[in-house]
Amino acid sequence: MPRAVSRDRIYYRRRYTPEVIELCVRWYVTYRLSYRDLSAMMAERDIVVSHTTILRWVQHYVPEFERRWARFSRPINSSWRVDETSVPVQGRWNYLYRAVDRDGKSVHSLLSEDRAMGSAQEFFRQAVKVMGSWPEKINLDGNVASHRGHRLLGKEDSRWQSVTVRARRYLNNIIEQDHRVIKRRCASMLALKSFRTAAITFSGIELAHRIHKRQFAVVYERDGRALSLKQLWDQALSSTTPPDLMEKTLPPLTHQNSIARTHPLVNRRHPRRIFVRYPRRVSFGGGLHLLVSPTGGRYWRYRYRFDGRENLISLGLYPEVPIESARARQQVARQLLALGVNPADRRKALRLISAERV
Repeated sequence: MPRAVSRDRIYYRRRYTPEVIELCVRWYVTYRLSYRDLSAMMAERDIVVSHTTILRWVQHYVPEFERRWARFSRPINSSWRVDETSVPVQGRWNYLYRAVDRDGKSVHSLLSEDRAMGSAQEFFRQAVKVMGSWPEKINLDGNVASHRGHRLLGKEDSRWQSVTVRARRYLNNIIEQDHRVIKRRCASMLALKSFRTAAITFSGIELAHRIHKRQFAVVYERDGRALSLKQLWDQALSSTTPPDLMEKTLPPLTHQNSIARTHPLVNRRHPRRIFVRYPRRVSFGGGLHLLVSPTGGRYWRYRYRFDGRENLISLGLYPEVPIESARARQQVARQLLALGVNPADRRKALRLISAERV
């Protein structure tokens, strides 16, 4: 009896081979191609794949590819240049906060709906969190919200007070030129329909840009010849990279676009990683899922249908409510549905009774 072909766990139950999936994702984030362009190119290889399928591959695999590349991240300089550039999302302008060091190496990126003070503060918090180190100098543009946000961060953490802030326009020329990579890539996109898909797409583009700038400790040349892009990706995406493919050891840093949190799920022997740069749902079956927010909050949610309409109720906050308690609350909600009672209406009624007693 023939044995099953050994495959990476992230490709289980996929119709297409890992080589085809990696090729489409790699080409999309690296070159100025649309999903329909990739679909036509695959057709020339006798591979029939829809452009919407490629879109789903990009949205699903870019965070995982980021995590694997992050194992080989190189350290960066402590002098940062911070700026934001406008990008179209959902038919209106959003803003992509970006930072590079004095040598032009990418530091961090964050997509935001506005240029308010809160957006600038969130960018600074995430930048130091994912990089694991604090800058010595930061050069900002003329956006008043960014300067004020940085000053107020000093009240949250005294380490921000020791960071030197400058506003010299010529020092930001290096990041203004670096924005061109994002602008050129957006030209081939018809439109970005949602904020979440836009965040993942820009994250993948930033990853490809970092690879181009050689910010990872992988072998870029062998025997005096540069390795192909496929060979570079094979080094990073392999679950166990051979020692001869690695350069001299450098401490791997957490990737700029993914904050990894270890969260033990049902099987505690095999903890699952959840990437929370954007909200994500982890399903437990039967409508029960765990919502992981970018700020680190984890909330139990139960999705069900009542009178032909879809409803969503909260079952508590993890880890105060463990999985056993969440499943018990899910079972209670199912019993109410069997009796023809909407769990959400029942909860509202109980809250009104409690308020009247108080």
